[in-house]
Parts: sequence; C-alpha cells; structure tokens
Amino acid sequence: QVELVESGGGSVQPGGSLRLSCSASGSFSGIDDMGWYRQAPGKQCEPVARISSGGSTDYADSAKGRFTISRDNAMNLVYLQIDNLQPEDTAVYFCHAAIRIKDGPFSNPYWGQGTQVTVSS
Repeated sequence: QVELVESGGGSVQPGGSLRLSCSASGSFSGIDDMGWYRQAPGKQCEPVARISSGGSTDYADSAKGRFTISRDNAMNLVYLQIDNLQPEDTAVYFCHAAIRIKDGPFSNPYWGQGTQVTVSS
C-alpha cells in the first residue's frame, strides 16, 4: 500500500510564507517525478510545479518566482516553499508522485489527500 501524506498547510496573511511537505510511504522500488497541484474554490485542479528524480524542475507560469519545489530522495519527501503568499494562492494543494511498484520502467500515479492553504487578511 503506497501512501502520500501532505502537511504544512494553514492560514496566513498576504505576504507570508508556507512550506508544504509530502511524504511517500509503503512498498515500492522507486519514485520518478514528484509534484504539486492545487485546486482553488470553484476552479479546476491545476499543476503548480514538478521535480524529476534528478532534480530538474518545472513551474506553472503562476508559480514562477514565488514557489520553489525540492525533494529529498533518501527520505521520499517533496517540498513546496511558497513565499509572498497572495489571496489567489488560496487552494487545496495536492502532492503527486509517479511511483514504481516493481523494478522496471513503468510507474503509477499517486495522489495525497490535500492540504488547505488559505491566504487572507
């Protein structure tokens, strides 16, 4: 049973910062890409950032400049540092990982349960 668990969400004032964490646990042979998505109230889920196992990163245009994704391969963790939070960042943030259950080139997508980020004054 593979599980992704996010933490670090909360309520902050505009201009504040948060660091989201996501931990992968269970029985698997490896993790390929990891990333973060978010879903704001009344909107579709959208990608925020992703990071390869080698550390290459990609960001959505809305995330460039204020969001930083990183990972700890040894601990099966991925982080999302969000600085200068704005009300439009209010959303549920979901962790995603492509996880290889068995040795070989194929991986399966897994999602966390989400963590709420609320930005308001």
